[in-house]
Amino acid sequence: MPMLTPRTPRKLAPPGRGTPTRRERKAAELEAGTRRVGDRLIEVSARPGDRVLRDLAATRNGLTRAEAATRLERHGPNVVAQERAPRWYGQLAKAYANPFIAVLVFLAAVMWWQDPEDVGVVILSTMVLLSGGLRFWQEYRSGRAADALKRLVTTTTAVQRRAGRGAGPTAFEVSMDQVVPGDLVKLAAGDLIPADLRLIASKDLMVAQAALSGESLPVAKDDIRGVDDGQRETADPVEAGNLCLMGTSVTSGTATGVVVATGSDTYFGSMAGSLVGERPQTNFDTGVRKVSFLLIRFMLVMVPVVFAVNGLTKGDWDEAFLFAIAVAVGLTPEMLPMVVSANLARGAVAMSKRKVVVKRLNAIQNLGAMDVLCTDKTGTLTEDRIVLDRYLNAHGDEDTEVLEYGYLNAHFQTGLKNLMDQAVIDRVDEAEEVVVDARFSMVDEIPFDFARRRMSVVLNRNGLLGAAGRPKHVLITKGAVEEVLDLCTHVIDGGRRVELTESARINATLTAEENNRRGLRVLAVATRTMDAPRDSYTVADEERLTLVGFLAFLDPPKADAAAALRGLADKGIAVKVVTGDNELVAARVCADVGLDVGQVVTGTELDALDDAELRELASRTTVFSKVNPVQKARIVRALQAEGHTVGFLGDGINDAAALRDADVGISVDTAVDIAKESADIILLEKDLTVLEQGVVQGRTTFGNTIKYIKMTASSNFGNVFSVLVASAFIPFQPMLAIMLLVQNLVYDIAQLATPWDRMDEEYLRKPRNWDAKGIGRFMLTVGPISSIFDIAMFLIMWNVFAANTPAEQSLFQSGWFIEGLLSQTLIVHMIRTRKIPFIQSRASWPVMVMTILAVLTGLYLPFSPLAESLGFVALPASYFPWLVGVLLAYCTLTQLVKTLYIRKFNTWL
Repeated sequence: MPMLTPRTPRKLAPPGRGTPTRRERKAAELEAGTRRVGDRLIEVSARPGDRVLRDLAATRNGLTRAEAATRLERHGPNVVAQERAPRWYGQLAKAYANPFIAVLVFLAAVMWWQDPEDVGVVILSTMVLLSGGLRFWQEYRSGRAADALKRLVTTTTAVQRRAGRGAGPTAFEVSMDQVVPGDLVKLAAGDLIPADLRLIASKDLMVAQAALSGESLPVAKDDIRGVDDGQRETADPVEAGNLCLMGTSVTSGTATGVVVATGSDTYFGSMAGSLVGERPQTNFDTGVRKVSFLLIRFMLVMVPVVFAVNGLTKGDWDEAFLFAIAVAVGLTPEMLPMVVSANLARGAVAMSKRKVVVKRLNAIQNLGAMDVLCTDKTGTLTEDRIVLDRYLNAHGDEDTEVLEYGYLNAHFQTGLKNLMDQAVIDRVDEAEEVVVDARFSMVDEIPFDFARRRMSVVLNRNGLLGAAGRPKHVLITKGAVEEVLDLCTHVIDGGRRVELTESARINATLTAEENNRRGLRVLAVATRTMDAPRDSYTVADEERLTLVGFLAFLDPPKADAAAALRGLADKGIAVKVVTGDNELVAARVCADVGLDVGQVVTGTELDALDDAELRELASRTTVFSKVNPVQKARIVRALQAEGHTVGFLGDGINDAAALRDADVGISVDTAVDIAKESADIILLEKDLTVLEQGVVQGRTTFGNTIKYIKMTASSNFGNVFSVLVASAFIPFQPMLAIMLLVQNLVYDIAQLATPWDRMDEEYLRKPRNWDAKGIGRFMLTVGPISSIFDIAMFLIMWNVFAANTPAEQSLFQSGWFIEGLLSQTLIVHMIRTRKIPFIQSRASWPVMVMTILAVLTGLYLPFSPLAESLGFVALPASYFPWLVGVLLAYCTLTQLVKTLYIRKFNTWL
């Protein structure tokens, strides 16, 4: 049973080279803290129950309410450390902590210092307020939605307390955060374990520990009904039969436990406490940072050059300074934070319609970049329910008699049926149940216990009398194959009861092992007709049994799992199963859903590998089994070190560290709190099909974001290059600073429709990641194309329209303004697709509408009432045929360059 324990593994990872990173040091602190808590719990487990109560100053009647209040004040609420969203003002400040916003604020301050009345200050301030404000609002709303989801979790438990000294005990429900050390907690089927408990009384208790151990089936805890001297069989607190740990739940039986630790002092809390805090940088974070500083560095180089050229050639250094500031704004994708936020917000809304809650907006783009998905099999590839797959006789042939006896055992046992009992019952229809109730009646039961690993019922065959007219009783035993076979002396063969010879025993064992190798969990069923029927039976009666056969159980694959995996593979995503379950079960399930299993690697094997060896192994391994939480996180980091963008889908405390280390952590709304806190995305359905749709949405969001960056960067670079040429050879400013700002504002507003654009189907088939170098290469390749036609327009305005003196500079500036804005706006359609625009790929209607509005605005401004204040003059009608010719030539050359670029670099967006 793989799990994080205080003793195994002793190290988080094999020794590596160099100084440990901060993340590795934090992981080591997690391991050490968990080990200390585990050692303390084992000490408690080994003490007699009465001594544990004395050490806690508690009694079997419970604390008084006054004592509970005092302890609550001393120990604090019973809550583990959780990552909490910052207050609204913290989120607001973070929304504005962006390098582009910093540049714009600086430029606006300089412009205000130069001229407080400059309209450019208002334009820049508007960009800053909208950009940060929209991002803040979207992240704030997403955080509130995630908090609302968390509040749906059950939060009460039953405790036994007294009103005061001398008063009798009373059991009642309290909020889980009000539980204190020394409290007596009453447990029944379906209860969550609210804290770390030492059992002081229990009967037939079964506990689901998958959240801590990864084991899919419940485990039996000790029956404590008499002498309680403690246990010393295991040094693992999860395996200790007299401990129940926070984060687990009761599936059957009843118990009373005394609380020995609460909150962050629990085993659960020792792991959860080290999971909060700053997350590692994701691909999205790193990509945005690299692109931002690439463009800022480029601006810092180009702006001084523009300033110097204009100052030297024109002699007006004040005007050159203002113009340089406008150029700086032109070279900065000032609306990038807003466009990214709008893209992410639209992605979040679209994903919410597909039952996906986005907690961190930038996780959407990471989801699109994901090329490896690590997931547990339970509930993702499987139905998360045990079903009876087959019922076989000792020879391995299907035999309904085995099902009949298995059903009788499951049907008549008392208490809450476990998953396998329910699976047997589900195979029998209601009509047969009525017949069974008529034919048999319950006499006694020999309950399951962990040592025997079997349970028996004794039934009376109604209407059938044995010797001397006494009732005929039959004992039916069901349990682990080895334990049941050891008690068998005979076997049913061809409907006859024959001696179980050594060869027959070997053949029966081989039948069970064959089904084990298929990944099925196998139970043996045996019977005994009692020679001397009586009212009470004991374990001693489980002897001289007759083997009937075997029940083989499976957590079946989802009907759509294979199709979902094919869909993910078609999108370029490799699925790796990382589970705490048995390797045979994992391999069987993975094979059934079409995964190429190959060699299954266990957690024990991982511990023998250093980081370099693990990186190589992780890339070629599909199934990891019996892995603990630390090993899961190591696998994620190893895959990231190989250049993969890793998603992790998990729902238990044992998944929380891996969820945080992954580029995108994915959980479900039924997960433990800390798993949901660690996740970036929460699925309301544990379904890979939903996840595939999220991947497509993530790639659409990423594609639309990178469109904006590449279009704006290349276009602005081309404009600045054109400004340098014009500044060097034209005796006046080629465009006024205010014109540059207005041109940028109109263009950027038009680009707000980008999040509503569609992406080509071919683009969505592959994972997409940030490539800062590719953006720089794209800018240097495509940007100068616009400069060619800007210079062509300069020559046309200079020679055809005689705008070649300072007196005619307004005509020159107006002509270039329209050509520059229209070329920027129309080129969007050339860049947004690898294909031929308008023919092979058309933009969405919002983009088309905004394009038309931007074009009309550009054409209208020189003729509008604002023209004079902005420095425009009306253009002659003969200008427009020249404009159309320049734009057509521009689009044609851009399409040609695009074709050559794709042929050389095999990429576009």
